[in-house]
Amino acid sequence: MVPDHGGRLNRAAATYGIPPEHWLDLSTGINPWPWPVPELPQSVWQRLPEADDDLPAIAKAWAGAPSAAGCVATAGSQAVIQALPRLRAPCRVGVPDPGYAEHAWWWRQQGHAVIPVPHDDVDAHLDHLDVLVWIHPNNPTGLTVPAERLLQWHHRLQARDGWLVVDEAFIDPTPEHSVAFATGADGLLVMRSLGKFFGLAGLRGGFLFGPEPLCDRLDTLLGPWAVSHPARWLMRHALADRAWQEANRGRLDAGAAALDRVLRRHGLTPAGGTGLFRYCPHADAAALQDRLAREGILVRLFREPAALRLGLAPDEAALARLDAALSI
Repeated sequence: MVPDHGGRLNRAAATYGIPPEHWLDLSTGINPWPWPVPELPQSVWQRLPEADDDLPAIAKAWAGAPSAAGCVATAGSQAVIQALPRLRAPCRVGVPDPGYAEHAWWWRQQGHAVIPVPHDDVDAHLDHLDVLVWIHPNNPTGLTVPAERLLQWHHRLQARDGWLVVDEAFIDPTPEHSVAFATGADGLLVMRSLGKFFGLAGLRGGFLFGPEPLCDRLDTLLGPWAVSHPARWLMRHALADRAWQEANRGRLDAGAAALDRVLRRHGLTPAGGTGLFRYCPHADAAALQDRLAREGILVRLFREPAALRLGLAPDEAALARLDAALSI
């Protein structure tokens, strides 16, 4: 089955008969206070993208990756998720359970044997894997593990020419947990994105950091102009805006704390999350998701195990709307 996602607002509008503009969409974990996109010079629209601009250096500085690491700009994390399985012969690939389903889907489509790996049982599986995909923080649970442990997994895999692929799409609220600083060594691949923290999901901008030869292979596979010139221009400016990034982390912390207060008031104590979402296991998650949808509030449903994921509300009015809907 093709993986499901949050953010399918048009589908929800059709299902519940509520126009898209009347919805409060909390289903994606995308920052409700995005980086302020400036007006683009007309010339940006008239030029083809050039890979030898200063974007790779800016991206490495932002991610904390060493200058010797390879870096490929991509059309979001999804482009990497779809392409990486094509760079290995069929092998045994571990994916976190639960976890973002696109990883398992695309490795499986390329003929790899995909093994679900519980979060608390990685070490028992590791010596039987050729690749471990690790979502850090996990989506949807928000689980993190110490960087030292991730690098221990990498060393064990690397000794057998294996890979550790780390999806850091939600790492930006807590960049101290990133392992991008260790990229460049064989077998360690780190994915980053501008969709969530920067609130620029529609931009389709991201990166893979890793050993330079493998990054070159990915770049060749993706082909020329995989990321548009306007997207590269915006990525350069957003990544260089350190003052906004630091201020935004504080705003996310406050927004997450406000969401926590509303959820706890209704017995939805978060069991995990990040600065961009909260993860709430609930025995009747499907019924609660449907009840909120009937009030025009879209949240992300997970069935196994039963849980909801809720992104941050953009303002006090949205929080009050969620509070009222949970009271029904």
